[in-house]
Amino acid sequence: MSYIFTNITHELLTPLTVISASVDKLREQVPQFSHDYDMMQLNIQRMVRLLQQILETNKSEAGELKLLVAQGDVMRYIQEAANCIEPLLARKNMQFNISCIPESMMGWIDTDKLDKIIYNLLSNAAKYTNEMGTISLHVRTSEHYDRIRIEVSNTGKGISPKMMKQLFHRFHDGDYRQYHTTGTGLGLALTQDMVHLHHGTITCESEADKLTTFIVDLPISKEAFSPEEIYDSSNSDFILPKNTIKNFDALIPDFNAAPEIDDLIDEDTYKILIVEDNAELLMLMQQLLRPYYRIYIAPNGIEALKIVHEKELDLIISDVMMPQMDGIQLTQAIKGDSNYYHLPIILLTAKTQEEDIQKALEIGADEYITKPFHLRDLKLRIDNIIENRRRRQQDIIQKTEEETLKTFPKSSPEELFLSRVLEYIHIHLEDEEYDRNSLASDMGTSASTLYNKLRSITGMNVSAFIRDVRMKEAKKLAEQDPKLRVSDLAYSVGFHDPRYFATCFKKQFGIQPKEFLESLQQAEPER
Repeated sequence: MSYIFTNITHELLTPLTVISASVDKLREQVPQFSHDYDMMQLNIQRMVRLLQQILETNKSEAGELKLLVAQGDVMRYIQEAANCIEPLLARKNMQFNISCIPESMMGWIDTDKLDKIIYNLLSNAAKYTNEMGTISLHVRTSEHYDRIRIEVSNTGKGISPKMMKQLFHRFHDGDYRQYHTTGTGLGLALTQDMVHLHHGTITCESEADKLTTFIVDLPISKEAFSPEEIYDSSNSDFILPKNTIKNFDALIPDFNAAPEIDDLIDEDTYKILIVEDNAELLMLMQQLLRPYYRIYIAPNGIEALKIVHEKELDLIISDVMMPQMDGIQLTQAIKGDSNYYHLPIILLTAKTQEEDIQKALEIGADEYITKPFHLRDLKLRIDNIIENRRRRQQDIIQKTEEETLKTFPKSSPEELFLSRVLEYIHIHLEDEEYDRNSLASDMGTSASTLYNKLRSITGMNVSAFIRDVRMKEAKKLAEQDPKLRVSDLAYSVGFHDPRYFATCFKKQFGIQPKEFLESLQQAEPER
């Protein structure tokens, strides 16, 4: 089975190479999409690294891992290797410290093995460090300059004694769920294999709620390795690692950046909040959905709640596994709030167990999509929710206010809310200046909360609902007195421009108000 799995892994590397080459070709031919190409290459690199880690694990199990050391500036190599992963750590607002004493030191190392050791230790530290935490990489040489000591430390809850005993076991599950992260169970086991292959040692020290430190001790003198392990070349200096993403920061959405001016957005455009801690996936979803909807973004549940309270939203799409506040907690917070429980929520997750799906639906999630998913499927779910609202809107438009209220249970939150809204609109029916902000003030709520609740109940935004009430009242007044002039009818329902009133009337009822009044007058003798 291991042989077959290794062959499949090799086969996967081939199409990834083709994809990478194709991206490079597109970059040359259509350079204006460099942002997208960078993101593609970043994820290609990650997939390649994961596949290579699987291959290395299989080699280790089969005793086929080989060591090949070369001479070069060890300290400089370690600094460059660490710098390549620094942007990934910066995404979680972590403080990252690097110190090498001395800053430059020639020695003999296997750069491929050392790169994997550094990467795995730092990425492991990132998984178990909370946002705003600290990760440190300290490297120093021995007294005789024949060995190096690498210490990778991170703040956090630490590792329990029970977990410490299994720390370097292959497929060890760790505390991933506690930290809302994921893992393969290969990284630390493979790191230990690499260290031992390099004739070194690795240990771990952890103090609860303070600091966890991995300590790696490696020889760097030529005498520590056998002739078969030494790469003999006239060019003794090895190639330094390079971060192929030229502008990694450009890939990360700026969550603090000022959004586009809301007044420039059509009020009928559906407004969606995407909550996802994976910056690349968040950016991709934002780019692909932006042509169809007004998009807001947040990296976790806490930031999402701020946007929910501040913005007019129609729908929330949230990942489940996130730091600080996950998607389940976010859903519970929204569905438990009478001001926002109407907001539809689509949860995205890698969890596929039936009990996970059941839990999400029990707490009120409207949809549950498992990863990986096609973005067209996500858009289809969004459009289905929107279409259901539009049907509700058309249903309400065709009904009288009394019929609309009867569609909700008597004294239900929806019925009571809608009754108050209708009452205030009718009180200010002739006031042209009475708008969504005025109604929100009378209701004792924010404009965003009013929007969220009214849109969820009726399928209409606030302005559209006020206009709907005015139009229905105008029709009722016309039926009561067909001899009214169109201008008087317009003024009585808050329109100071009869021509604009006529346009709105025709749009809602399919007939000009003048024609409607004339038809009523012609029908009068028959009454």
